[in-house]
Amino acid sequence: MSKTRYLALVLALLLGLFLVACGSSDSDSADEPASTSEEAEAPAEEAAADEEMAADEEAAMEEDTAASEDMADEAMGDRVQIRWFVGLGTGTDPVQIEIQEEVVADFNASQDNIELVLEVVPFDAAKDTLSTQIASGSGPDIIGPVGWGGSNAYFGQYLDLAPYIEASGFDTSIFDPELIKFYQTEEGQVGLPFAVFPGAMYYVPAMFDEVGLAYPPQVYGEKYELDGEMVDWTWDVVTEIARRLTIDANGYTALDEEFDPEQIVQVGYEPQWQGISSIGTFYGGPSYYYTGEAQGEYEAAIPEEWIEAWRWYYDGMYGDQPFIATGPLAGAPEFGNGNPFNSGKAAMGLTQTWYTCCLGDLRDAGVEFQMGIQPISADGETHGRIDADTFRVWKGTQHPQEAFDVLAYLITTGGDKLLPTYGAMPAIAEKTDAFFEAKGADYPSVTPESWDVFIQGLAYPDIPSAESYTPNWVEGFARLETFKGLLANTPDLDFDAEVQKLSDDLTVIFNK
Repeated sequence: MSKTRYLALVLALLLGLFLVACGSSDSDSADEPASTSEEAEAPAEEAAADEEMAADEEAAMEEDTAASEDMADEAMGDRVQIRWFVGLGTGTDPVQIEIQEEVVADFNASQDNIELVLEVVPFDAAKDTLSTQIASGSGPDIIGPVGWGGSNAYFGQYLDLAPYIEASGFDTSIFDPELIKFYQTEEGQVGLPFAVFPGAMYYVPAMFDEVGLAYPPQVYGEKYELDGEMVDWTWDVVTEIARRLTIDANGYTALDEEFDPEQIVQVGYEPQWQGISSIGTFYGGPSYYYTGEAQGEYEAAIPEEWIEAWRWYYDGMYGDQPFIATGPLAGAPEFGNGNPFNSGKAAMGLTQTWYTCCLGDLRDAGVEFQMGIQPISADGETHGRIDADTFRVWKGTQHPQEAFDVLAYLITTGGDKLLPTYGAMPAIAEKTDAFFEAKGADYPSVTPESWDVFIQGLAYPDIPSAESYTPNWVEGFARLETFKGLLANTPDLDFDAEVQKLSDDLTVIFNK
């Protein structure tokens, strides 16, 4: 309980006692006759005596209040106050605030060294509020939950947790080692895993059955059976079967000469709600896409693997054998107004765990879906994508050890209550049972093998993240998404020219 709430409670109790005392006096005199005019004309000395008595009572009340404040200070002792700022990401809904307050109360009751104080700011005002606090030197101790994108505006403001992890003996073995690396940047160990959303290949078994194809593998390292031969689950294989799974109104596949790309009724693949940097990461591998150390020196450095991934994405929509819905087709009502896999019009969709939020139409239509592993890239490696939220410690904190102690609590014990309200999968694999039990209740037809694909996916984070920091990140990321929209909605595009324009524009944006 915070000092303010404790004082309020003490004062409320004192006021209650005072009112009870007054009430008893009124009750005792209830049967007495009303005041007479003679009593109303009492001497001035009697009135003065009454005023003196009232003053004495007021002074006594002030003494009681001061004593109450002293009691509150004594109850809290010399606790170090740690402020927890919520607002850059999830955590601002009323139900979430209630659970967060409960976690704060649990933490404060669990020890007598730290007083954790929750500070929730509405999302629309959070960035400005936090920027002002940091600029004035009064930033909060802990910030979060927040993802990579939300944290990029404060790059350089986060504490390196490594010394505090070592000093406290915090057991990092509860996480997949790759997830620990996920939060290692040039700033140091800027976070620890908490809420994670690994990627997987969602698929509709019935659509594979219709064309006689095997289902995607569900264990990393397993091969795929294609035309009687066991082959690696690569992007080339995904492309081949996606073309066989893309069907027009006359029942022809994208591999048939008679196929009509203007009458597609089912696509084989959909990069469901993936940004263009995510498409590059899944297909070509994670990478930074700028160079330079200071403003005026930055240059865009789009990796060739990403450019190849984008070329593949564009060809998948507008090539001779398309297998991905174009922008207009994906946005059509029959294709789910931008949610093709949920509409039942896509055989496969590569996306993250959070997508289980949005498959109600598919479920309600009685269409079963399952999950398979992420494909292998041209370099022979699987390049997964993990969206993730965690807590960061502001490097300006006056109490770094105590702030780390709170962070360690939030991502472990506190996480048992926080993660369900955030709708997130725990980064601690041993704590995923409750998460998947809830998901299983939502989607009873999904098998345990499918849910396990997400647990396996914890070993395949994108390092660096597809949403990693770049100078002027918000504008740069928006420019990338404009480029994606151009690819999705423009046939006969001069691809190379547009990639060059993107690179030039990013260089300008990075140096603003």
